[in-house]
Amino acid sequence: MDAHEVNRVRAKLALYVADVFASVPRKDQRAKGDCYLRGLMLDGRRKSIQAMAARLPDGNEQNLQQFVNQSTWDPVPVQRRICERMLPLINPTAWVIDDVSVPKDGQMSVAVAPQYCGAVGKRANCQVAVSVHAATDSASCPLQWRLFLPEEWASDTGRRAITRVPPEATHREKWRLALDMLDTLASWGMRPPVVVADAAYGTNAHLRTALSERGLAYVLAIRSDVSAHPFEAEPVAPARNGPIGCWPQPRYRQAAPSVAALAISLGQEAFAPLTWRNGSRGELRSRFAAVRVRPAGKAVERPIKAAASAEQGWWDGILPDCWLLMEWPADADTPTEYWLSNLPADTSAADLVRLAKVRWRIEHDYRELKHGLGLDHFEGRSWPGWHHHVTLVTAAHAFLTEQRLAPKVPTPVSLSTRPSTPFRAS
Repeated sequence: MDAHEVNRVRAKLALYVADVFASVPRKDQRAKGDCYLRGLMLDGRRKSIQAMAARLPDGNEQNLQQFVNQSTWDPVPVQRRICERMLPLINPTAWVIDDVSVPKDGQMSVAVAPQYCGAVGKRANCQVAVSVHAATDSASCPLQWRLFLPEEWASDTGRRAITRVPPEATHREKWRLALDMLDTLASWGMRPPVVVADAAYGTNAHLRTALSERGLAYVLAIRSDVSAHPFEAEPVAPARNGPIGCWPQPRYRQAAPSVAALAISLGQEAFAPLTWRNGSRGELRSRFAAVRVRPAGKAVERPIKAAASAEQGWWDGILPDCWLLMEWPADADTPTEYWLSNLPADTSAADLVRLAKVRWRIEHDYRELKHGLGLDHFEGRSWPGWHHHVTLVTAAHAFLTEQRLAPKVPTPVSLSTRPSTPFRAS
């Protein structure tokens, strides 16, 4: 936005800040929040505090530095209020789990380490954050963020002290951080219609099991080497050998093939053309097939066997079935993409494809958050500073999304200023 556009929405922004930052106790802090959001939205190549302060007529670099890096205001109530405003407005078809990386120099920025960096496509020194977004094909917004703390930071007391990492923050796998965010949102009365993620998350059987245990539907991309039995496969118990000894346990006698092998065995004639949305250059269309399968592997079997044994003392060996969605483009020699979904058996292939493909919106979010709103321009090094900055960037993104979607429609009154039942996403 240029200066004229920012001035045009100043009154709306002031009302938005008063609502979203109602939990911030001091009036001067809320005013700094307003100033910071204007700095993020104003045109400019860099969105560091120094650069924003220089562009703003009321910008004060020292005040903004203190507000983001040293102030003790709690970002969590601000994040909750953003969710309360955005979920009814967007009415998401899915929540999407993803992660974003920010290249960093040196070793003293919080959670920085040599690790795979998607921004440069290789292993590099960077920070990585996991996020959950509400998404439709026409709109999306981040709901929660978690900074991934590499294993080397768990016991590095020196760097933890300097960057003010709280004692309870430790190394957790990215898929566990995603579950933590879903649990936080659930504690606020917010549940996803469907959870979507790429293969880095969907291939993990522990995540799929945890989502099912929480009663959450999912459509998750997986790698081609994930194994699954055909739906009609049945476990068999061999005859008992002699009158004594334990009865043999039922099990599948054939090794589970990979989903790639299952897809190829169907043949190209099983894949039908489907359109999932209109893109900037016309219809987005490819060929898909969806079949019921029984995902296999020790990570799948162990919790099922343990639960059955605890409840009834034995397990019949039958693995749960779910959808396997496959994509085989007309110009490809082999199938290219695979997804597993626990949606009901009567779900149409068109619905599965539409949900699987909604993840594109998150790349759109990351571009806006990085290139437009300075998500990766933060130059502070501390844990509180990073969480303050990310919350402010999210608030700016949500404000712009509101203006684009419903510029004349008032949002609900802040739950922090009146008693009410928390919003519950369906």
